[in-house]
Parts: sequence; structure tokens; C-alpha cells
Amino acid sequence: MSVALASLAVFAASQIGTPGPANMALMATGARFGFRGALPFVAGVALGKQLVIWPVGFGLMELADQVPVVFTALKYVSAAYVLWLAWRVARMRIGTRGGAEEAPGFRAGLWVHPLNPKAWAMIVAAFTGFVGPDTTAINATATIAAVLLGCQIILHPVWTLAGDRIAATVAGTPAERYLMLTLAALTVASVFYVLLGGGLDK
Repeated sequence: MSVALASLAVFAASQIGTPGPANMALMATGARFGFRGALPFVAGVALGKQLVIWPVGFGLMELADQVPVVFTALKYVSAAYVLWLAWRVARMRIGTRGGAEEAPGFRAGLWVHPLNPKAWAMIVAAFTGFVGPDTTAINATATIAAVLLGCQIILHPVWTLAGDRIAATVAGTPAERYLMLTLAALTVASVFYVLLGGGLDK
């Protein structure tokens, strides 16, 4: 098996640990519903990336080379989803934690990464940058899937807990509104940075 495992792990940690749509959603959910209330959503987000990794590993990139409109359509669908997500984050208020609104659950989390252009760009980069030409599809895909999931299990709860701790400080204060607007703005900015950088053009 020819996968640059150490380099892949460093790359994965740097990408999963930095701001992006998923981490902004995790932070906002932790802020609104608390760390414990957000855990089913966290689990869905972590496992949802597998819904991208395995199809990419078994031929989606080849399909994209033959039919470029596939990834062009993905860009627009992803951008629309992230704008909707940012709108929800901007409208959230954490001072009413524990109210009638239910926390997003496992199934809601599953859709975050399949509609996240940063996740697609990261996964494509993992396959093209860290997998040797002699590696079988199953070995490459399983290795990338395991490394990314391991990083997510560690880092996604950290972002969620950060939201929970920040909420304990700003809930019910004027800073609360600006926090949620900032999270929403970072969500949009992180996605358009990826899109404008061409991460999904391959």
C-alpha cells in the first residue's frame, strides 16, 4: 500500500481543525443547544464525510473528468446550502437555550459534509496528493476514510465544546448577536474562499 500516511494525517488535521462550514455549524449548534445536546449532530457530521470519501475513491473523480458539469452543479448546490446554513446561524440566539426548538440530530449532521465544498476539496486533495499510483482503490479509500474520521472524532467535539463555552459567556448579552453574525459570515467566507480558489475544479 502506497499512501503517505504521516503527511496525510498532518494535512487532515490542518484541514479539519481550521474554520469551515462544518466547524461553524458545530460551534453554532454547541452554542445554541449545549455540548451534550449537540452530540448526535456531531456524530452525523463525522460520519457524513464517509458519504463523500467512498464514492470519490471508487470512480467519481473519473466521472467528473468525463462529465465536468457534475462538479459545476455541485458548486452551485453547495453554495446554496451554505448560504441557507449561514442564514440559520445568523438568526440563532443562544440566550434561549433549552427552549422549544429541538437540536439538529444525527440525520441533519449527515448532510453537512456532502454539501460542503471544503470537504470535497479536502478529499480530492487527499486522493491526488497522498496516494501512490500503485495503490488499490480499496486500500487508498479505506486509509483516507480512517485518517479523516480519526481527526474528526478528536477535532469536531472541540469546536462544539468551544461553542458551548463561548455561549456560557455571552448568552443574553449584546455580544450574542454579534457572535452569531460572525459565525455566519465566517461560514460564507470559508466556502467562497474554497470555490474561488478552484478546489472543486478538478
